[in-house]
Amino acid sequence: MKHNFIDQYSDLDSLIHRLDPRVKFISILAFIIVVVSTPIRNWLSMVTYFCLIVACLVLSRLPPVYVLKRSLAIFPFVLVIAVFIPFFKPGEVAGSYNLWLGRISITYDGLFILANIASKAWLCILALILLSGTTKFTFLLKGLRQLRVPEVILMIISFMYRYIFLVVDEAMRMRQGRDSRNFGGTRWHQLRTIGHMVGTLFIRSYERGERIYAAMVARGFDGEVRSLNELRFAPADACFSFVFGFVLIYSFVTFGLV
Repeated sequence: MKHNFIDQYSDLDSLIHRLDPRVKFISILAFIIVVVSTPIRNWLSMVTYFCLIVACLVLSRLPPVYVLKRSLAIFPFVLVIAVFIPFFKPGEVAGSYNLWLGRISITYDGLFILANIASKAWLCILALILLSGTTKFTFLLKGLRQLRVPEVILMIISFMYRYIFLVVDEAMRMRQGRDSRNFGGTRWHQLRTIGHMVGTLFIRSYERGERIYAAMVARGFDGEVRSLNELRFAPADACFSFVFGFVLIYSFVTFGLV
């Protein structure tokens, strides 16, 4: 299996790739905050945000198909959360339909809220794809560490990223073993088998974690991760921060508060 599915294109050479991870993280965080804070009725500001993030994606040279596929993955979660809002939000009725349970109505205000949630979620996921696709995960963690993010959180994320591949490989081997034994029978038997597999995978992962921790302590691990790569704030980082921040603030003040 591929072990770089998160930062798959982080080895490309572009202006965005060469930026300091701290600059990219702060810029993307500011972008998400501004997008969420902007009223959806100010559509000019949303268009400006979209153009800004698309320009950064073009500069990053990330494959468009890769970006589109990963960004569309957010919509099932959005629909699960907000799909019923148009039916229950009071307001002017956009349409009514007769079902066997009764009559349901869709309101314009509900559709507007659904569009608000979907568009903002899509912009935010595009920004996160830009961050993860142009930054090596180890460099991003080092940047977060220098930004004073709690060490415990970074340690959990680091080990999760480092060993999730082993857990997935273990699950794939268990599934292969299950299929080779003619996995079938009743639905209840299949559910019991899957439940046993999940429990076994949890126990194996827990025991592996204990062995890894014991090995690290035996080698003098004191809770601090050290790296030879030093992050430097270059003039290009300052220029990007200024331009990106100026466009965000100008769009929010000019269009978002009108």
